[in-house]
Amino acid sequence: MNQHIKVIIPAYNEQDSIANVINDIPKEVDEVIVISNNSTDKTEENAQKAGATVLSEPRKGYGYACLKGMEYIANQKKQPTIIVFLDGDYSDYPEQLTEIIEPIINDNIDFVIGARVEGLREKGAMTPQQIFGNWLATKLMSLFFKATFTDLGPFRAIKYDKLIALEMEDKTYGWTVEMQLKALKQKMSYKEIPVKYRNRIGVSKVSGTIKGSILAGVKILTWIFKYSFK
Repeated sequence: MNQHIKVIIPAYNEQDSIANVINDIPKEVDEVIVISNNSTDKTEENAQKAGATVLSEPRKGYGYACLKGMEYIANQKKQPTIIVFLDGDYSDYPEQLTEIIEPIINDNIDFVIGARVEGLREKGAMTPQQIFGNWLATKLMSLFFKATFTDLGPFRAIKYDKLIALEMEDKTYGWTVEMQLKALKQKMSYKEIPVKYRNRIGVSKVSGTIKGSILAGVKILTWIFKYSFK
């Protein structure tokens, strides 16, 4: 594989799952970067033991963690060709990374999302509010942009130069939808790959709470309407 691939994993108190995630990532990956997002457990220690580069981002927010990982990569001498984003809760199947990056390598696609399709999801792996939120967000993107997205799945890969061109800025819940909207605006090529999805280890900090679900929903809709009327 003549690609230089790095994986960014935001993690907040994922001590029981993070080593599983890291250990299941294919060995072709050059570096796994775990960003501890103000974790108070052994997330950092367990990630280091599993062989990851561990960074600390005390400001809470998924976007803050992802931006920290990107800042770290930007300061390296050798830049990657592909960046993969993956959650640290072991709900995704990291071994499917090879399927996620395949369209980029073989078909020159810019951006690939792992779509958590119903037939491959464990029962209960996505909450009703997640399912509805994904449906609403992707329907609105279809309406406003003729997009064919079906999911806002966190397991995704993108060419590094295209990621930089997006000028990502969201600090919290809107990171995934911001990336998709900006990719649409910049007319990047994209594709979805169906992926398996299981019940996460531990409790979700977003969809597992009413407050988190509401805040995430508001942020997602804000991004969509912001870009729809630009």
